[in-house]
Amino acid sequence: MALDLESLRTEIISHLTKSETPVFHAAHRAVDPLNQIYWDVERYPDYRAFLSVARNAGVKLLNFYHQTLAVEQIDEALDELEDSDLPLDEKRQYSNRLKQLREFEGFTCSVELWFSLDGKTYVFEQHTEWYESLTDILAELEAADDEEEASDDGFGGYFSNN
Repeated sequence: MALDLESLRTEIISHLTKSETPVFHAAHRAVDPLNQIYWDVERYPDYRAFLSVARNAGVKLLNFYHQTLAVEQIDEALDELEDSDLPLDEKRQYSNRLKQLREFEGFTCSVELWFSLDGKTYVFEQHTEWYESLTDILAELEAADDEEEASDDGFGGYFSNN
C-alpha cells in the first residue's frame, strides 16, 4: 500500500468531476456498524468498480472524505498515553511508535467514498498501513482505559460499614 493516498484522492476527485457525479464533501462519516456495508478493497481495490455499482443502483449523490495526518493527532495520542496507567515499558513502546509516525505529517492517510441506499450505507475506504497503526494504538489505549474504569469499584475508595 502507498505511504500517501494523495494521488488516489486527486484521481477520485478528477474522475468524479469528469463524470459529472454530484459529490458531497463530507466532514466525516458517522460510524453505524449495523447499517454499513464495506467494499472489499483487498480483492477489488479499484474505486471505479465501486462507483459503477453506485451508478447502476441509481445513486444520485456520493459522499467523499479524506484525511491528512496532523501532528496534533499524534500529540493527543501521546497525551492520552501519558495519562494512562499502562506499564512503563508499554508506554515507551507506544511512545516510540507514535513518534515515528510524525514523519507522515501532512500525508493523506484516509480516503472514503460512500452512499446510502435503502437504509444502508455502502462504503469504499482506503487507509495507509501507518494510519492503521495509529488507529490500532488509539484503540489499544482506549481499551486499556476501559479496563481501568471497569476495575474501578465506582465508589472512589469509600465504602459503608453498614
